Amino acid sequence: MVESLTPRQIVAELDKYIIGQQEAKRNVAIALRNRWRRMNAIPEMQAEIMPNNILMIGSTGVGKTEIARRLAKLADAPFIKVEASKFTEVGYVGRDVESMIRDLVEQAISMVKANKKEEVKAKAELAVEEAILDLLVPPLAAKNNTTKRASKKSANFNFDIDPEPVVSAEDIELNQNTRNKFREKLRNQTIEDKKIEIQIPQSFSANIGMVGPVGMDESSMQGIHEMISGIIPKNSKKRKVTIAEARKFLLDEESSKLIDMEDVKSEAVRKTENTGIIFIDEIDKIARPSGKSSGGDVSREGVQRDLLPIVEGSAINTKYGVVNSDHILFIAAGAFHVSKPSDLIPELQGRFPIRVELQGLTKEDFILILKAPKNSLTKQYFALMESEGVSITFEDSAIEKIAEIAFDVNTEVENIGARRLHTVMSTLLNEFLYDIPDVIQKGSHIKIDSDLVNRKLSSLVKNKDLSRYIL
Repeated sequence: MVESLTPRQIVAELDKYIIGQQEAKRNVAIALRNRWRRMNAIPEMQAEIMPNNILMIGSTGVGKTEIARRLAKLADAPFIKVEASKFTEVGYVGRDVESMIRDLVEQAISMVKANKKEEVKAKAELAVEEAILDLLVPPLAAKNNTTKRASKKSANFNFDIDPEPVVSAEDIELNQNTRNKFREKLRNQTIEDKKIEIQIPQSFSANIGMVGPVGMDESSMQGIHEMISGIIPKNSKKRKVTIAEARKFLLDEESSKLIDMEDVKSEAVRKTENTGIIFIDEIDKIARPSGKSSGGDVSREGVQRDLLPIVEGSAINTKYGVVNSDHILFIAAGAFHVSKPSDLIPELQGRFPIRVELQGLTKEDFILILKAPKNSLTKQYFALMESEGVSITFEDSAIEKIAEIAFDVNTEVENIGARRLHTVMSTLLNEFLYDIPDVIQKGSHIKIDSDLVNRKLSSLVKNKDLSRYIL
């Protein structure tokens, strides 16, 4: 999709979900388009063009994570979000920074495998249909219809074996007609609740737990686990399941048979190296504020120095092969309330040349957030209630009042950005959600106006103690 999207069109796509923050959107749109430009540049320059990593500065809830997540979805790129504060310096017990690359490759493997399964889905569905038919109506095959009695001799005695039963052409035709009738029922899904018995492999991981050496990361543990599971013979047991359940299990099994995992691995590694995006949140937590000691914390500067070669570009060993991080796009973010970007070590600062400051959200932004995005909260609550046959409408005055309350609470209590809207809307609508469908029955209509918002929320806003705990 990126091939057909210009930076302006990328921003327009992001505008469907994220309000404001135009500068941040412009920079990530350029970074995304530059990837396509690099891969279409002259071959000798492709390896030389490095991504311009981005540092987003802004308080929580202003859209930093959402911008990165939507960008990755738009580009169909492997994406992971990590928190810098979870990593520890080499030599301490904890997650090492290389694990983020391993996690990214795992994400790419899942994406590529899902795409490959979609490609072979039609072929796999036919194989599943035949497998289920074989269980419902086992096929008959023509055999050598002999009337002679077979004789088997041994060193000491002779004995006769009765001939195999004769399978006539009429029996075969009847069997085929029955199979065709059941095939039609399977395609029309009229016997989905019928139970059949299938063989289900017993998972190695379901039976054996493992504890590895202190400090070993999860990816390495998983590699050892898979190696051992490949050695231990796989058991299977029969289970009675509905045809609908059997179809799901068999489809996954048949799809896996049609996929070449070596192709999946090589494509996933290539996808990771060329299109992967890693969002490093809370990077301000590993910056040591000027003039302040870190106390008993694990060395923050040590984590930065461990992070540096990954962001600069290095080769990381994974169970799918060596992955180079040279062209992975890193987007870091932090509030920087206590520290500032210049408190990061100079080498790491230099690896995030694009700096974007995201603006705090205003009351007008909150109004747009409630109305404009494709996944706005008002549309989400409408969908929730519509599933129960209840409709809900929000008057403009009500939306304005909700936005005003959210903005005021953010100003006076704690600024958590757009996430404040979730708490306000939840407090406003929870009573209705509780009464559906017992009190508010199917076919009812709920109208949210400014008076209703005032009745339910104004007292909470005035009482600062309640605001702190409830809103």
